[in-house]
Amino acid sequence: METKKEVEEQKEYIKKVKKLNQNKNKKYNILTMGCQLNENDSEKLCGMLKEMGYTRTEKQNEVDLALFNTCCVRENAEDKLFGKLGELKKIKEQRGTIIAIGGCMMQEKHITEKIKQSYPYTDLIFGTHTLHKFPEDLYKVLNEKKKQEDILDIEGEIYENLPIKRDSKIKASVTIMNGCNNFCSYCIVPYVRGRERSREPRAIIEEIKDLAQKGYKEITLLRSKCKLIFKNRKRKRKRNTI
Repeated sequence: METKKEVEEQKEYIKKVKKLNQNKNKKYNILTMGCQLNENDSEKLCGMLKEMGYTRTEKQNEVDLALFNTCCVRENAEDKLFGKLGELKKIKEQRGTIIAIGGCMMQEKHITEKIKQSYPYTDLIFGTHTLHKFPEDLYKVLNEKKKQEDILDIEGEIYENLPIKRDSKIKASVTIMNGCNNFCSYCIVPYVRGRERSREPRAIIEEIKDLAQKGYKEITLLRSKCKLIFKNRKRKRKRNTI
């Protein structure tokens, strides 16, 4: 019940941001790094932004909000992020562009400290456990004109019914579990995604049924490092485990 209340509170912040953006034709750009979980998180962020009155653009020189969903597993992700932040400095000076950074990399303290020291014009930093609070954090940046840092060092909850804007009309991903309990010596996932937390089976089934009714042909079930793929076809079902 507590998570439902928090989601409803965020929907109120969505309305507040939409009111601030009314008739302003605000545009955003998002750069997603990393795995399919990050891609799914980005679809949720895009869903929130759409409801807040933003439209997506690929033209960097016209963005009002530059959003990064980072990864700390993929090679050279840090260099890519810092390079992009450097490119945005002049655009921010010209347009007042808001720069927001989320994702796994923000769960690493040495990265957030570097951003604050080397890229102090960044407006919002949030982690993997506070993605659902993006509307509230963005509203505070817009309304209070203050930088926001919203990161939890402990495992977050599972939040259902967040807005989502999917990139495809044919393929869709559905998260079934966040985090990992294995703590392998070579893997950072448990430290940035937290311990294993599963969604309620009923919520997963309802989401899949809704996607099937909308005509999606392929649904990928996501967990931290694995995926299961089911084909929505008669008498045929393909199952891949990676």
